[in-house]
Amino acid sequence: MTERLVVIGGDAAGMSAASQARRRRPVADLEIIAFERSSWVSYSACGEPYHVAGYVDRLESLVARTPQQFGALDIDVRTRHEVTEIDLARRIVVVRDLEEGRNFFTGFDQLMIATGAKAIRPGIKGRDLEGVHELRTLDDAARLRQIAEATKGRVVVVGGGYVGLEAAEAFHAQGWKVSVVTSGDRVLDRTLHSDLGQKVIDAMRRIGIEVVLDTRVECINGSDRVESVGCADNTYPADLVVLGLGSAPEVDLAASAGIQLGETGAIAVDDHQRTRSSGVWAAGDCAEALHRVTGKQVNIHLGTIANKAGRVAGINLGGEDAVFPGVLGTAITKVLDVEISATGLRLDDARAEGFDAVEGRATGTTTAGYYPTASEITISTVAERRTGRIIGAQIVGGSGAAKRIDVFATAIWANMTVQDLAWVDLAYAPPFSGVWDLIHISARNAARLALQ
Repeated sequence: MTERLVVIGGDAAGMSAASQARRRRPVADLEIIAFERSSWVSYSACGEPYHVAGYVDRLESLVARTPQQFGALDIDVRTRHEVTEIDLARRIVVVRDLEEGRNFFTGFDQLMIATGAKAIRPGIKGRDLEGVHELRTLDDAARLRQIAEATKGRVVVVGGGYVGLEAAEAFHAQGWKVSVVTSGDRVLDRTLHSDLGQKVIDAMRRIGIEVVLDTRVECINGSDRVESVGCADNTYPADLVVLGLGSAPEVDLAASAGIQLGETGAIAVDDHQRTRSSGVWAAGDCAEALHRVTGKQVNIHLGTIANKAGRVAGINLGGEDAVFPGVLGTAITKVLDVEISATGLRLDDARAEGFDAVEGRATGTTTAGYYPTASEITISTVAERRTGRIIGAQIVGGSGAAKRIDVFATAIWANMTVQDLAWVDLAYAPPFSGVWDLIHISARNAARLALQ
């Protein structure tokens, strides 16, 4: 008898799960239907700011696979279809066809929930004015690209996280005057130590981007469209506002169906991506994952995690046995000519989690100091005292700095110590590093503190 798998959500986790399940089970054994409320599936949300900036010309370049391509694999993908209800007792989902304006229901034997995350939208007065935007979907990116190229003016970006800073860079590249307003005392406050975040701020200010810290937006002013952003002690003129206030797991549908949520507010899953409800799976931004350093459940919104967790779910749906081993939250971005990356825990976070932690710092150059492309790089290595086990790292620097974080992610994954890392046989040539890479030096400095 043919089973039916219904997938809710057509991006990284959902389509990875569908693809892996199909590879293992033919259509005669498993029918797969995926519902996606937007017009796009299997796309790179991380590439959206670069389309707005004009670095990536064609929006379609961000799409990995189209509905037609999935159709050729016997995966029925239906865009502009929103699942509005899950009925676990009847094993059906209620679907709204957004183009035709009609509802229908579809039965399922297995259900994959990959609803992703939703933008945090605080109750700011005026947020519905024309000219107030978000940057979360390909349609958002297309709209902002059109605006950025059609005119020039002043944009106020609300929020100092990844999306906010990438949007700021995009509009600066398009010739706009840019202000970033954040309620935090630094940018990327969940990623970097305060002094490393200051390096990012300094770089933004050097090229004319206004950065306003410790300031909460109280209202967005305008009659028909946005004219300014109002804060407690100042008003910032604006022709455009981009809200980048973070995201939360999209779990309303699951919660309404009685599917259990975890302490993080995301869907609780085991290491096979199974929920507590029989035949129901979840992965991606809407689901929890195990943090390999703390041993706690976390909810981290990264495409890398979504793809891997979706793959695990799909392998298991295909009848094999796969375990999702957990996450470190390894992330990387750039703002102008500054590269930023992090993995594991910051020093303050490690101590808050109960670790007796130390930090080793090293500042130098991305290449040999005499090489003409040399630029500054700072590395922070966080380690457990006495054992020397590496539990986190952050990097800020010029071109070629940030991908060094992959060495640290690998080291943490393998339970390496700072003593181990200080002697790892890393490659050397003057265009890439000094003979002692800053990875070595930062690890060595951490080892001195950890073992004293």
